[in-house]
Amino acid sequence: MRTAVTGEQQIRALRRTDHELLRVATHTTMNWRGRESFTYRDLDSQPHFSHYTDFRPQRGDFGFVAEYRGNATGVVWCLFLDASSPGYGYVSDDVPELSLCVFSGYRRQGIGARLLGGALEAAQQAGVARVSLSVAAENVAASRLYAAAGFRRAPEALDAGTQVVDLGQR
Repeated sequence: MRTAVTGEQQIRALRRTDHELLRVATHTTMNWRGRESFTYRDLDSQPHFSHYTDFRPQRGDFGFVAEYRGNATGVVWCLFLDASSPGYGYVSDDVPELSLCVFSGYRRQGIGARLLGGALEAAQQAGVARVSLSVAAENVAASRLYAAAGFRRAPEALDAGTQVVDLGQR
């Protein structure tokens, strides 16, 4: 079921207390194909997954939540993960890794583009030079959204799904 979002949609800053929202969003993005390949148990027990739910503004992490009538419709978050615990889209310690989730029923309404644009603008204002992410080539909708925002394959990354955007070129 799709819910049309109107002017009642709000965008707010992600908070340290939004752990459960990030847990659900991470689970959703990990299972983007629509079937559960990864469980919440996997997410909670494996550090290479669980660090995506560890939002720490004190290390520079930032993000935004889209809400409609008090319910989260999407979330974008950028984490400064380091080489000792890299994410799938890790490039370097000074490049935050972006994750984006728009929940089922709210997709194809511009929420993802709005959240992505806001996160990249916030990164640019904070003096961040580049932002990275990881996206499966088969995830065509996400790949198109990221390409439209200027993301390209990260030449220094081992995985072909790791992409970066140079914020000085936007």
